[in-house]
Amino acid sequence: MLDLSKTIAPKSDQLNSDDLIGGPRTITITGVKLVAEDQPVAISFEGDEGKPWKPCKSMRRVLVKAWGADGAKYAGRSLTLYLDESVRFGGAAVGGIRIGAMSHISKDLVMALTATRGTKKAYTVKPLTVEPAKRPPEDTTPTPDASLVSAGNAAASDGVAMYSAWLANLDQEQKDSIRHLHGGWSKVAKAADAKAAESAA
Repeated sequence: MLDLSKTIAPKSDQLNSDDLIGGPRTITITGVKLVAEDQPVAISFEGDEGKPWKPCKSMRRVLVKAWGADGAKYAGRSLTLYLDESVRFGGAAVGGIRIGAMSHISKDLVMALTATRGTKKAYTVKPLTVEPAKRPPEDTTPTPDASLVSAGNAAASDGVAMYSAWLANLDQEQKDSIRHLHGGWSKVAKAADAKAAESAA
């Protein structure tokens, strides 16, 4: 995929509605702070590149309704933002950032928000299920006993025949614990036989 969305991102010090032209974006909040501006709340999130989201008053009402007034508790929570092209300003449709889904709510959140001056409209936010980060698979290979490793080193240095005889006398649990060493020991055993053959020639 040749992603062109970054080439059309506006130059700004905050997340802009044009940043969402390519589609909705799910963010995980890292911090919330109050700023002395027209948009007094700045929400930082993972991967924001120094451009926090500054929600409008309507979306701040949604945040408070869903998560409470303590912004310090928002860190670690997630929400999905989308571009609503019907948002108007000064009589013109300019587009705005809206919340489509939020973590930490158990069901649809429905509330009345101002649509135009003097009128309100029902607004719905869906619950957001955030999948936990995938953990790397655990290494279930048994750890071989140190004395077993020493015996394997000695057997391999005596050649293939001695190494094979030593390996045949191990039980299955021991074989499983040194399985990851077998390739290296086999090379050592073959090299020992080759060296012995050279010496005898």
